[in-house]
Amino acid sequence: MQEIDFLIAGLGNPGAEYENTPHNLGFMVIDRLAADHAIRVTRIENQSRVGLGVVKGKQVALAQPWTFMNLSGPAVQGLLERYGLTPDRLILVYDELAIPWNELRIRPKGSDAGHNGVKSVIGSLGTDEFTRVRLGIHPGHPIADGASFVLAPFRRARKQEVEEVAGRGAAAVESILADGVEKSMAVFNRRAGGLKTEEE
Repeated sequence: MQEIDFLIAGLGNPGAEYENTPHNLGFMVIDRLAADHAIRVTRIENQSRVGLGVVKGKQVALAQPWTFMNLSGPAVQGLLERYGLTPDRLILVYDELAIPWNELRIRPKGSDAGHNGVKSVIGSLGTDEFTRVRLGIHPGHPIADGASFVLAPFRRARKQEVEEVAGRGAAAVESILADGVEKSMAVFNRRAGGLKTEEE
């Protein structure tokens, strides 16, 4: 089997009705990385769509767990085992309601911050020590129902913005692969204002 340096897993929900929702930004980042690096994410492994290729000189497996969001953990764990990787070789990409729209945070570890997909991954791996790229989706005004908000499709007028967010997420992953987590945090987390203690 091909030797893999990193598993990059984007979280989301399968099915056309979820494709263009905030909760599927993780999938969108995987799609962007696949397009930019000519990787075909077409293999079916461990209840996931997977593509193997090279990003920034590293052999990677790009993955979209094809379970539902809240059951992502076993799929991610299975892929790590399949490729002989430890959790420190996982980069998990997902939407984060605790962070403002258009902002992004890279973290080397931490709690699930109420995100059920991340909770499932932590539960399956038995550790929270894996790198995550968190894509902010909070709209900047009160939300009556978070669950409904993350599953509501983006308006067509925001297509360009959504593509930019996915592009920034892909750039963050590339930076982590090229330069490591600490350097990437210094570059990508700089815009963060007032959220430095969110889950220390």
